[in-house]
Amino acid sequence: MDRFEKYEWTIEGDQVGERIDKFLAEQFEQWSRTQIQQWIKEGYITVNDQVVKANYKVSENDEIVVKIPPQKELEIEPENIPLDIVYQDQDVVVVNKPRGLVVHPAPGHYSGTLVNALLYHIKDLSGINGVLRPGIVHRIDKDTSGLMMVAKNDLAHESLVRQLKEHTVHRVYTALVHGNIPHDLGTIDAPIGRDPKDRKKMAVVHKNSKHAVTHFVVKERFNGYTLIECKLETGRTHQIRVHMQYIGHPLVGDPLYGPKKTLDIDGQALHAKVLGFHHPRTGEYMEFDSELPQDMVRLLEQLRGK
Repeated sequence: MDRFEKYEWTIEGDQVGERIDKFLAEQFEQWSRTQIQQWIKEGYITVNDQVVKANYKVSENDEIVVKIPPQKELEIEPENIPLDIVYQDQDVVVVNKPRGLVVHPAPGHYSGTLVNALLYHIKDLSGINGVLRPGIVHRIDKDTSGLMMVAKNDLAHESLVRQLKEHTVHRVYTALVHGNIPHDLGTIDAPIGRDPKDRKKMAVVHKNSKHAVTHFVVKERFNGYTLIECKLETGRTHQIRVHMQYIGHPLVGDPLYGPKKTLDIDGQALHAKVLGFHHPRTGEYMEFDSELPQDMVRLLEQLRGK
């Protein structure tokens, strides 16, 4: 049986009047407008159960459904992209993802991703997420580096996803933020949803949002910057980036949520440093720690030298 990927939206006031192809292209940056127009033409996108044209302008309370057709002929090619494999057994792999590497392919962007690298270096990956995302149970943003767990079979996949849902996965991130945080620790408990003013961004909003909690500890203070460790209680899209901006301390180098004037780093200074979970087969707790990437080390040395 073919499995469609299905997405649904209800149009709200601030989105009324926007072309449907433009609106959908803003929901997922990996969807090109050309690809969306093709799906509209082929009837995979409906509004209120009706097929529309690409120039259809959305109305209040429109129900949009996107059914992405299964990729029957598509094969994601293994690519010899260097991969830092921290741990591997018959069930799980832990990799240290470099900054700048996209996690999985998407329509119109099928090469140069972590999945392409995994297919080259690892011969068996779970198939639950289909051809585009084999083994992938969680994501790290393209410009965030650090530890990720990957499932090699369906048993492992289901266990790791369950642990993520139950918030039992231990994840600690190191981040460099703008400004001096005066207190030594804190908790940000603020719901996150799509930014109503810019659909490519997330924001702290109370409508159409999800519960989000980030704990942080100050590790070091510099002239105008603070190094922190963040522990995720929940795992929302862009969570640390949004929460730190919300309290007035955006991440250094963050192209979406930070100031234009920042330190010299290509992407946000954020690294998934510690990852802990229970092994899907044995139940044994496993924890991994990783070194900061060289670009963050360089920034910290510069700041310490001031």
